[in-house]
Amino acid sequence: LLFYLFQVSLDLVKSLYAKFIDWDNEMIDHETGTPAHAANTAISEDLGQVEYILTDKTGTLTENKMIFRRCCINGIFYGNETGDALKDARLLNAVASGAPDVIRFVTIMAICNTVIPIQSKSGDILYKAQSQDEDALVQAAAQLHMVFFNKNSNIFEIKFNASIIRYEVLETLEFTSDRKRMSVVVKDCQNGKIILLSKGADEAILPYAYTGQQTRMFVEAVDQYAQLGLRTLCLAWRELGEDEYQDWSLMFKEASSTLVDREWRIAEVCQRLEHDLEVLGVTAIEDRLQDGVPETIETLRKAGINFWMLTGDKQNTAIQIALSCNFVSPEPKGQLLLIDGKTEDEVRRNLERVLLTMRITTSEPKDVAFVVDGWALEIALKHYRKAFTELAILSRTAICCRVTPSQKAQLVEILKSCDYRTLAIGDGGNDVRMIQQADIGVGISGREGLQAARAADYSIGKFRFLRRLILVHGRYSYNRTAFLSQYSFYKSLVICFIQIFFSFISGVSGTSLFNSVSLMAYNVFYTSIPVLVSVLDKDLSEETVMQHPQILFYCQAGRLLNPSTFAGWFGRSLFHVSPVSFFGCNYY
Repeated sequence: LLFYLFQVSLDLVKSLYAKFIDWDNEMIDHETGTPAHAANTAISEDLGQVEYILTDKTGTLTENKMIFRRCCINGIFYGNETGDALKDARLLNAVASGAPDVIRFVTIMAICNTVIPIQSKSGDILYKAQSQDEDALVQAAAQLHMVFFNKNSNIFEIKFNASIIRYEVLETLEFTSDRKRMSVVVKDCQNGKIILLSKGADEAILPYAYTGQQTRMFVEAVDQYAQLGLRTLCLAWRELGEDEYQDWSLMFKEASSTLVDREWRIAEVCQRLEHDLEVLGVTAIEDRLQDGVPETIETLRKAGINFWMLTGDKQNTAIQIALSCNFVSPEPKGQLLLIDGKTEDEVRRNLERVLLTMRITTSEPKDVAFVVDGWALEIALKHYRKAFTELAILSRTAICCRVTPSQKAQLVEILKSCDYRTLAIGDGGNDVRMIQQADIGVGISGREGLQAARAADYSIGKFRFLRRLILVHGRYSYNRTAFLSQYSFYKSLVICFIQIFFSFISGVSGTSLFNSVSLMAYNVFYTSIPVLVSVLDKDLSEETVMQHPQILFYCQAGRLLNPSTFAGWFGRSLFHVSPVSFFGCNYY
């Protein structure tokens, strides 16, 4: 009965802790009107013991408001001088004059996507896109006079310089985290030509260029844009023969209808078409940091929390974002150690080198972080898992680039296997596995939908609210739960010790000192006030906690709830029982 009452009390106050999060007006995103929400009422105190935060980049650290900034078409850079390619007179003149490569490039921007155009009552064209990257490209194409204005079944209609161009979409080769590219097969309704249009990451497009095409200028463009923290996509195309398309289409339909290894078979069939591409150029899209991200990361670092960034972006782009948001310190205070390689031997050598450096610099104040890409990570997790786990223990900061959703979940699992309390935060469907794998999952209600928020234990509107969620709500919940659990243990011991003492002086007769009503009243009424008070208890003000995040160390170390504190409450119960029993029995 006592255990049941304790469990009910604990569940009740934990529900109230969750409601405090829901009712917190300081965690409302006023831009969207999105409040914080606690979907899981059982783990509020775990927020106060977080040791590792694993975060997505796009839409989590950044605004996910994509703006087309620069591009490189056939080796010519646009937007480098003005910072905005759409205002570059050379690009505007090339579009106006009908330069073939530029027109193809802008056409791919306009129709190689899954965007749906919607015409408003005022006549304006609005775009409904699954990806903010696609929305930015279609909007940029429209500003370059290539306006995607209608989608009727499989017919795309584009308005270009007062003329209407129609394309019939024959097949859509959807983007996946493994393929890292997306393609459409279209037929030009004017001349009947069948064309493959592709866009994707540089490593998913450039290796498939036709033999003889010089791709070095595109590699340089990608590196240059990545150094600026811009997101890059490579655009390519090739013309298909009628027979080639018909033969491939049969294989694609067969793969699409299979029930066994469907995704793998589709990817294999897509590979048969996406080759010998003519690479046209590179786009560069800006995605700015959210307000308060650097301050939030800096504050939580002072609280002893380590950060890992898990992103699908290119390495240089991720590093620049990490530097701008205080994820890592620039030289000479910080040092980045790279783990790359395409073979097991290369990855092993790099992993051993980074591990040796980590062991040496552990005692130094220098901020050291390791950077690993998806390919090297796959090899490390498969063949050198023990060494990588040791690296995870030694490292406070990691930047993992070009990682897949399954790899994100594996990294969370590695940290959990080392008995670290992990929190994963993301905003998109590709973050769901990571969020569900972590001890605590936090979803951001962002522009990529609510998949992450619905799968998470907690949802917030912006990354900066994570600071208050952990430092204020997490710490208060931990302190209150620690007191409540030990106080309930204490009050139960007091009544039990009194009954034991009475049994000895009554000759172990089995007679109870208390009747059932008194026992019930003792737990429900007489000792309930401290429980109610503990729900509202604040040992320090919220301002003090936010200004001195180091206070969280006590929660992380379990200073308030451990065997020694339980022993203290046990001794306290014995000390209090002794005079109560002595004077009570003498009076009786």
